[in-house]
Amino acid sequence: MVRVGVFGVNGRVGRLLVDDLKKSENISLSSVYVRSSLDFSIDPSVLVTTEIKSFLNGCDIVIDFSLPEACEVLLEATIDTPKPLVIGTTGLNTHQLNLLKQASENMPVLYATNMSLGVALLNKLVYQASSALNGFDIEIVEMHHKHKKDAPSGTALTLAESAAKGRDLDLNKVRVSGRDGNIGERSRDEIAVMALRGGDIVGRHTVGFYNDGEFIELNHTATSRNTFSKGAIRAAQWLANKESGLYSISDCLEL
Repeated sequence: MVRVGVFGVNGRVGRLLVDDLKKSENISLSSVYVRSSLDFSIDPSVLVTTEIKSFLNGCDIVIDFSLPEACEVLLEATIDTPKPLVIGTTGLNTHQLNLLKQASENMPVLYATNMSLGVALLNKLVYQASSALNGFDIEIVEMHHKHKKDAPSGTALTLAESAAKGRDLDLNKVRVSGRDGNIGERSRDEIAVMALRGGDIVGRHTVGFYNDGEFIELNHTATSRNTFSKGAIRAAQWLANKESGLYSISDCLEL
């Protein structure tokens, strides 16, 4: 039985993890970390703690859906207490990503900006389409609920990276995430990533390839956050006995 610790348990996906772990085989919830208090009731057998070392010692693997600053605290703590990590937190800055890579030298770490099977496959399709449709303009639009804090979404940026790799481009040099005023014509290599926010949209991503006379759009729509929690649980089951290293959701799904 794999014992899971949930980091970010008071969040939207964190709460779903608690419920979905009850329905999963060969894996169970053993500890949760909270900064102050738990916002809902939980099985009394589960360790609820504000002490991160106790949290880590109380589980075999950690699933993290928190905020970038909290994820940083987790990564720093695992330097002294190594533990397999499934990281689903988005919006990580350069320092936090470097910490993640550093952690993966001493423990298995699976980092994914989106835990769904559909998005994992979409990234592969985007790479293939970008390579095959050389000369088509690439535009990415993502839509999320009004409470999402980071933009563009981590998923959209990962899709943009897949598109850039398909054409051997450096995304940092070709990405555009806003247009306003008389900015001139679109450049050939430009990859646009635009963010929309409103209502309770779980997540929708569209990657379009546009040419004179034709276009292709690849879409993924998440209708439930359980897609992400169930994907993270599947990733945890897969990662638990892996060697140290940095893994992706595509590795888990063998895509």
